[in-house]
Amino acid sequence: MIRRIGSGPRLSAATVHGGLVYVSGQAPDDLGVGVVEQAAQVLAKIDAILAEAGTDKSRILSAMVWLPAIGDFAAFNTVWDAWAPAGAAPARACVESRLADPAIRVEIGCVAALPDA
Repeated sequence: MIRRIGSGPRLSAATVHGGLVYVSGQAPDDLGVGVVEQAAQVLAKIDAILAEAGTDKSRILSAMVWLPAIGDFAAFNTVWDAWAPAGAAPARACVESRLADPAIRVEIGCVAALPDA
């Protein structure tokens, strides 16, 4: 069985299948703030999507982080480090990449396990 969360015409916020939750790249809603605030927005969105799927950030297996300016790496990590559960950091990649809108300072996608998987 495949379950889709926040499904739209182009993509779903997440797809649940085989005991895993695949969260699509999440971007901030308020593009008028800096990378720290945008990162907090994105991580809150991921928390909400994972909760709707029936899991949480402690079960994230891998995360992909895209920053349009790798110079924001340290500032981004201050938010990430405060958010990531101690002892449950996922495998993570963080790369510099042009994003869909120049005002987006961070995008994050991840894969998490469901509790019963």
